[in-house]
Formats: sequence, structure tokens, C-alpha cells
Amino acid sequence: MRLYLLVCFVIFQFNCQTSNKQATAEHRVLQDVLSKDLDLDNEIDIKGIRQLYQSKSASVADVTRFYLNRIEQLNPSLHAVITVNPDAMAIAEELDGDASKANLPLYGIPFLLKDNIDTGDKMPCTAGSRIMANSFPAKDSPIVKQLRKAGAVILGKANLSEWANFHSLESSSGWSGMGGQTNNPYDTTRNPCGSSAGSGVAVAANLCVIAIGTETNGSIVCPSNNNGIVGIKPTVGLLSRSGIVPISFTQDTPGPMARTVSDAVIALGAMTAVDKNDSKTLQTDRQALSDYTGYLNTNGLSGKRIGLWTGNTSNHPLVKELMEQAAEQCKAKGATIVELESVVTREANRHSFQVLLYEFKDGLNNYLNELGVDAPAKDLGDLINKTKADPIEMQYHNFSLFEMANDKGSLEEEEYLNAKQLAASLSQEQGIDSVMTTHNLDAIISAAGGPAWKTDLVNGDNFGLSSSSPAAISGYPNICVPLGAIQGLPIGMNIFGRKWSEPVLIEIAYSYEQATKHRFSPDFQ
Repeated sequence: MRLYLLVCFVIFQFNCQTSNKQATAEHRVLQDVLSKDLDLDNEIDIKGIRQLYQSKSASVADVTRFYLNRIEQLNPSLHAVITVNPDAMAIAEELDGDASKANLPLYGIPFLLKDNIDTGDKMPCTAGSRIMANSFPAKDSPIVKQLRKAGAVILGKANLSEWANFHSLESSSGWSGMGGQTNNPYDTTRNPCGSSAGSGVAVAANLCVIAIGTETNGSIVCPSNNNGIVGIKPTVGLLSRSGIVPISFTQDTPGPMARTVSDAVIALGAMTAVDKNDSKTLQTDRQALSDYTGYLNTNGLSGKRIGLWTGNTSNHPLVKELMEQAAEQCKAKGATIVELESVVTREANRHSFQVLLYEFKDGLNNYLNELGVDAPAKDLGDLINKTKADPIEMQYHNFSLFEMANDKGSLEEEEYLNAKQLAASLSQEQGIDSVMTTHNLDAIISAAGGPAWKTDLVNGDNFGLSSSSPAAISGYPNICVPLGAIQGLPIGMNIFGRKWSEPVLIEIAYSYEQATKHRFSPDFQ
């Protein structure tokens, strides 16, 4: 019957249009029929999509259309996507027409980008702010160039905590003036965490295969915790930050978010190119690979000495129990577990906050200046004035962090230089490095967070517990993997270690993931 209807429709087109238009119509009708029959598993990964392409069971256009349709159907409830790429189908069709690209590592894989990452196309880069709604960067950020080069299909831009959550002391993660409140797919009354909220939700709910988030402190690993996915926060300098709306030159980094360690690792390797405009990627001790898949080792826990940071779970017995189970599972795979009461002192957080205030003002002013004459605001002070004049922007938040940052001086001030030196020292040589050397550790594990809290736009977030700060302040790598669930809400485990230790962390993360299989899909459809 389907074939009969298709033939009838094609004949109708033939009678109504020229032969040249008829060919285009036939192609579109066929694609529409195929896309309606395509029903991808919610846990499909890069390997599964590659198999579809290799067997000719689906084209890149089919898969892209499936995801665009899914975004259209589910996003009104999730608010995970701000902008859909109007060129997505054209990109997909171009890939279908170029057989030479079929072996690219990300060929035809649908991605979403957090909406603080520049693309030089028809999509604005808003950072979630209504003031930035018509800000169209002139070119792709380096990591987007790398993704396109690797064959990725950019579906659109993901919602986020506005300005990557650096605007108000009491904010609701996942809220932005542009996209509204992002909702957790495991329970839409609960919070997805931020600031890469839309990225985390989109991956969990299969609105894309992989999303790119950014982290200054917790903004990749916390959404990964709340949404039951894998997030990699790499060493600062492994990936370029150029063309990304900044908070902190010292701590900012993009990173991949996916449903499996393998997918996140493949995406990570595709983005590690050096950027001459980002000095962090020019560090002389930089250790970067273009392919980390060799470390996807099911026996990666064997022989490892791992620190179990217990301090952050003392007030949450159910999360503590999950971490104790994780420790036993690591032991069963051949690891040695060493309990740790602390890793980094709270003093490091205080100094880090001062660094962020100074660097946010400096970095944002530079970003706005690079936008040129079409920049929506000339500097942070101008942005504050325009934001305060917008009733939707001011509906829930007071943007006090904007004002605190704007009151700071230059990066040559003694307060900034001292805070930067102390934050680095306390988190690195006196923090992670010291603990790992003392106990001869390969990595440290800890609970990434508790169950997602109820979203509260009046009172703001209620994190409960977190373990992102040591790796964030030091600029060291951190991988969040699913740890289990509490009353149907996912919980994640952070795995972090020394600078440039991504290979070791990947081995541990993959081995743990494959041994436990804690990832589960949300019921939300």
C-alpha cells in the first residue's frame, strides 16, 4: 500500500511539474516516507548509526530528519534546544553525496552545541540572553571546525543556564531568557543542573547522539549526573576555547557529553587540535591525542590505585551507599581503593571565585569587542544596563554577579594575581597532586551529586552535594559516568586525576561502565 501511494504521488507530481522539478519532488517524497519508518533506539550510539549507514538501512538525511522531528516533538516540554540549524538537512545531504567522507570518525553523527559556542552560519550565539538574540558570529569556533571536519551534523544550539550560570548568586540551573527553564527528562518537575543543561537533557532524551557542553566548575559533570549520561571535562588546554562566550580563562573548557564513554571519547579526540589564539593549547607540557579509543579497555581498572573521596557524601546516606558499592565493583575488577577524607581545601574555592570575577569581565569585554560593530553590547557595563531594561531577563534573577564582576579592575591588580596563584597552588601541588603522590594514586573517584532537586525559580538551586571543584579549579580532567539511581533519578560518579591524565581516566571510566551498565533511558517520550 505504501508503495502504491508513493507511485501515485510521483505520477501526480509528473503531471503538474517540469521534469527537473519532478526529480526533486520524487527525492523528497521518498525521503519523507523513509524518515517516517526510521525509529532509532533511544540508546543508539555512534557504532549503531555507522552500521545503519554501512548497511544502507538509512542515509545521513534519514537520521538527521529523525532527530529534527524528535526535537520538534519533545522540545516544547523539555526546553533543551534554543535554535534548530536551518542548514542541518543540507549538511546531511551533502555528506550523503560524498562517499569519500564515509570513514570520518563522526560521519553523519547528529550533534547539538551549547549556545555559548560560536558557529559562523545562520544560528546566533546567545549565551541564553535575549540581549544576544541577534548576535551572529562571523566564523565557526575552532572546535566546531573540527567537528565539521570529522563529519558531524550540527543539529542546533542547546539551552543553558544563561551566561553559563555566571550572572546571579541565586539562579535556577537550566533557565535562560532565550529558552526558558530546561526540564529534566526523568522528572520534568526536577532540575537538569547546569550550565550545560540543554546539552545534558538532549543527550539523555535522545534529541541528539552527542552534545558539546562547557565547564568552568561543574557545568559538564553536574548535568551529566542529573541526566544519567557521560560527560568529559578535559584538562584545560586540551581543547580550544576560542569562539566560546567566556567566564574564566583559567578554568573554562568545552567537552563532550554522550550516553556512552565510547561516544564521548570519539568526540573528544576529534576536537584536540592546537589553536594559536588560545595559549592554553600551546603549553609545552601539553599531551593531546587525536584518537583516545585505544584506551577503551574493559580491564582498565585492573592494577589501578584509586582514591575514594568520602567527605562529600557524609550527609547523604543513599548516595554514600552507591559509592560504597562502586568501590566494591572497582575492587572486583582488580583495583585497589584508598579512602580519602579531603582532596582540596575550601580556601581554594574562595580564591577561585575572585579569579572568575576578574576574568569574566575581561573575557566578556574581549568577546564583545571581537564581534565588532554589530555586537549587541559594547562591554559588560552596557550589557548590564540592557539586561536590566528587559522585564523577562529580570523576572527571576538580579544579575548580581554581573555587577560584582564589573566592579573589578584589570588583570594586573594584586588581588587578582594573588587569588590566581593561591587557587592554583591549593588545588594543584597542595591539592590533587599532593594527595595522589602521597597515596600513589592513578585517579580519584567521588559522587558527582545527589538526585535532581525540584526546580525552584524563586529560591534557586539546591545542589546538596558536589565534587567538581578540585578538578575545575586545578584545570585537571574529570569524567562523570552513571553510578546508579535513587527512586528513579540517576546519580553519577566523577573520576578525576592529574593534568593530562585523560588516557588513565578513560580506561577507568570505560571499565567501570562496561562492568556495571548503570545507564538507563528516561521514560519521558
